[in-house]
Amino acid sequence: MKFSTKEDVEVPAEKVFDFLSDFTAFERAAVRRGAEVTRVDRIAEVGPGLTWSVRFPMRGKMRRLLCELDRFDRPAALNVNAESTGFNMVLSVGLVALSPKRTRLTVDAEIKPRTLAARLMLQSVRLNKAGFSRRFEARVQKFAADVELRHLGHGVS
Repeated sequence: MKFSTKEDVEVPAEKVFDFLSDFTAFERAAVRRGAEVTRVDRIAEVGPGLTWSVRFPMRGKMRRLLCELDRFDRPAALNVNAESTGFNMVLSVGLVALSPKRTRLTVDAEIKPRTLAARLMLQSVRLNKAGFSRRFEARVQKFAADVELRHLGHGVS
């Protein structure tokens, strides 16, 4: 199952990429939402190979994801591969500079089941794909708005 959206941001592509690659901020945000985030690599620089183990509550159970930064092409794109017991996921983010101060942000998320139980769960998601797509688009829109505010210096967290 694939979700995809585009959003134009009134911020230069390089700055948008800086916000996207602020992985420490994403780690803090996940912890604030109840997740446990642990870096499992020994890489000092930001780039391919950065890996996190993430545990989070969902539907009454603790779930685990292993996330790895797979592609890091400043300022054009980054990909994160995530794998759980039942699913493989790929999050792809692309940036296109429309002008020196305007950037098109493209976000794609693809989820593939690895087990029969995961396949059945994904089938139930397909029944309400429109609702999940709206939530996905809303989160990308919120991220874009936060990037614009942070770029202006208002410090949204």
